[in-house]
Amino acid sequence: MKVYGDLLVETISNNEPLMRIIKVLKDLNLPFEYYVGAGCITNTVWNDISGYPLEYGISDFDIVYYAPEDLTFESEKKLQDKLLNLLGNFQFKLDVKNQARVHLWYENKFGFSIKPYHSLEEAIDSWPTTATAVGLRQEQDGAYKIYAPYDLDDLFSLVVRPNKLMITREIYENKVQKWREKWPKLMVVPW
Repeated sequence: MKVYGDLLVETISNNEPLMRIIKVLKDLNLPFEYYVGAGCITNTVWNDISGYPLEYGISDFDIVYYAPEDLTFESEKKLQDKLLNLLGNFQFKLDVKNQARVHLWYENKFGFSIKPYHSLEEAIDSWPTTATAVGLRQEQDGAYKIYAPYDLDDLFSLVVRPNKLMITREIYENKVQKWREKWPKLMVVPW
């Protein structure tokens, strides 16, 4: 993963809005583990490989963290509002989620319940595809920490492979359909 890890950092370093978020989060020195992850990272890489502007197709920036001591929606909203305030004029939506509380709302959104996650990494392990199961942050010493439980091969090969740990076929196929319209070079592994 070392070579792809270096390439990932190099690629995201050219996405100005993504780097703004990473810097603001680093400067906050939050008291819990967090990552910027999922689509904003994946889409940046796909855009770079496809020759598109790096911000193309990014609908929001996912910031995930793990704070089991505070499972309130209000704490998520407070962090999101603080980030938006610090980011100033930011043209993208932020999706800030405490992964320790996902089980509280998951069934209402997706139609089936899940058990509580025991860590931030366990949450990322369950994300819908191997290419989108990635989180990244900049540590206080400036080094980047990347969490990619399925490595980064699929991401940099434009392969979309289902991660059947939690999602349904319908969720996967809906995501694939949206992505294929934006990134026609994607190689989709059928469910």
